Amino acid sequence: MMDPQETSSTDTESAVTDFVALLLLSVTAVLTAWCGFQSSKWGGEMSIAFSEASSLRIQATSADSRARDARQYDLSIYIEWVLADGDRKLRNYIEDRFTPEFKVAFEAWNAGGRTQPGPLAHPKYSPSGAADAARLDHLADEKFQSALEKNQQGDNYTLLTVAFALVLFLTALSQRKQAQTVKKALLALAVVVAVISVVIMLTFPALI
Repeated sequence: MMDPQETSSTDTESAVTDFVALLLLSVTAVLTAWCGFQSSKWGGEMSIAFSEASSLRIQATSADSRARDARQYDLSIYIEWVLADGDRKLRNYIEDRFTPEFKVAFEAWNAGGRTQPGPLAHPKYSPSGAADAARLDHLADEKFQSALEKNQQGDNYTLLTVAFALVLFLTALSQRKQAQTVKKALLALAVVVAVISVVIMLTFPALI
């Protein structure tokens, strides 16, 4: 016959175990929902960043196309200037039709003793649209990188939902009919996994 004192002690231990299990289940359920929410938010931010990167890339391509057209125009004008060799009046007429970007390079080319193959090869030559293309390309790269980082944050929260699911699984196992020591071991393991997961979660940025 079991000692009443031992029975009381066993019942107390069981009640404490059940309370811890219930508390763990409740908290983990909330944390799992939070991680799912964060994963969804970061996924939305990732999609927006990818869309912005794509839009910037299209704008950069358009600017680069403008730069190519401007370069072609400047090249055509420069060829006419070269062909007008000896005709100062014609050369002056052509020079009046230089684009502002080409004029800067042309004057620098002249001032430097015409050491470069031509004004278009001068470092100061930057056709209209070239600077915009470079700037937009840089912004597109930044947005793309940001999208990848946001995707990783979403994946991190998704992995945490798996960890919290493991906590729920271990906690549920601890409630089955089995020896008290086994229950305690399963519950203790669930608590350890939960604590580690929470600590990791606190290191992640959150979106509201």
